[in-house]
Amino acid sequence: MINSENVKIFAGTSNRDLAKKIAEKYGLPLGKAEVVRFKDGEVFVKIDETVRGRDVFVVQSTSEPVNENLMELLIFIDALKRASAKSINVIMPYYGYARQDRKSNPREPITSKLVANLLTTAGASRIVTMDLHADQIQGFFDIPVDHMQGLPLMVKYFMKKGLYGDDVVVVSPDIGGVKRARKLAEWLDCKIAIIDKRRPKPNMSEVMNLIGEVQGKTAIFIDDMIDTAGTITNGAAAIVERGAKEAYACCTHAVFSDPAIERLAASPLKEVIITDSIALPERKKLDKITVLSVDEILAEAIRRIVNNQSVSELFEKRFIIEK
Repeated sequence: MINSENVKIFAGTSNRDLAKKIAEKYGLPLGKAEVVRFKDGEVFVKIDETVRGRDVFVVQSTSEPVNENLMELLIFIDALKRASAKSINVIMPYYGYARQDRKSNPREPITSKLVANLLTTAGASRIVTMDLHADQIQGFFDIPVDHMQGLPLMVKYFMKKGLYGDDVVVVSPDIGGVKRARKLAEWLDCKIAIIDKRRPKPNMSEVMNLIGEVQGKTAIFIDDMIDTAGTITNGAAAIVERGAKEAYACCTHAVFSDPAIERLAASPLKEVIITDSIALPERKKLDKITVLSVDEILAEAIRRIVNNQSVSELFEKRFIIEK
């Protein structure tokens, strides 16, 4: 457990339901704060209870609208810093701008590094995030970063459904996701396949080649996020054409930019498993979409941080199976 006298959990407006579930794990109410948006678009945050000398955790995903939610988070951190919080721990399940992690062409920004600078300058003491698009983003910070994974949730879900072993194949939708697919395949005791795709321009993808065998197998696609769903749905169509028995998809971050929902609904995917790292609005819900909560993972990370215990143990297979 944690000492409720010394710990406060606050929620930004982007994912308040997740913050409430995390706080409820320890019988804590959410911290009292006001978040106001003025008519000209400015954000105002006021902390309505003392945080002096407390370890404070702020839950806020920088999902759509990305810029509004990011600015709100920065102002939240600043308000807590000026209120003399002992530590300001940012629980950022989804890290917006993570795809801008390098210069692919001349004169481009590295915006994920800029976001890291902004969070640190605002006064964050620690960042807890999930499934970064690029692992190297952890190195953009000069403060501790705990990089959590949604994979344990996926492993337990598929094992409960009996989707493991020789009749299953884990599919990486691109070369960059092979490491993630290999880890899921290892835990599900099955083989992997890889989609070799070409992307003509942003938010468009075209399936080229399939590396691996999917004939007669249940295929499970895994990625860190699904944005417009072109990659996943094109891949699902390709493997079904090549004889896969059925297709599932899973990801941690359901960005679901238009026309993702239409594509998923029309696709041969039997089920799409996501997490609540990003709040899913009612208009984006489908019968084939299953939402797993990351509340337990993040609550346990908070407990370990408060008690100065190892967070990395959460990634061990022993812990995943036991839980």
